[in-house]
Amino acid sequence: MQDWDDKRLLARIAERDPTAMRVFYERHQSALRGFLRARGAEAEEASDLLHDAMLDVWRTAARFGGASSARTWLFAIARNKYVDRVRRGTRVSFVEEVPESSDTEPDSETILASAEDAARVRACLDGLKAAQRLVVRLAFFDGLTYEEIAAVEDVPAGTVKSRIFHAKQALLRCLGS
Repeated sequence: MQDWDDKRLLARIAERDPTAMRVFYERHQSALRGFLRARGAEAEEASDLLHDAMLDVWRTAARFGGASSARTWLFAIARNKYVDRVRRGTRVSFVEEVPESSDTEPDSETILASAEDAARVRACLDGLKAAQRLVVRLAFFDGLTYEEIAAVEDVPAGTVKSRIFHAKQALLRCLGS
């Protein structure tokens, strides 16, 4: 099942196959958790929302029509869960994840230079508007297409393109100074 595409997994999930659900969960949980954290959810809240979204997948897999990719459908479910929680009055704040270190052990000079570069990039990302920061994360860290981001965010694809364009310009200015 590991090599099955998401649509096939969802068909099996609709038939209540727990193995298909486990594979689907393992395939998407990391990106979905990162997406929720980028929207502003604290770590524990992101985990709760992730589980709520996956529970909805288990319950509603039979309703997946295939009009979008399964990943886009999943991210839209999670976005709606997050929006519902915010509307209920749960306070959240934006927290950017720190990339994990590699398995190799570079020298201290390389570590220091990398940390300075990473801090500079994080500072520039933090300087973006929230909407720009989110589309950058979805496009460049989670690998979603502009159309998938538009479906997740419920905005036109042109809006996504515009946000990414302006975010790139702002990042170039920030990193160039």
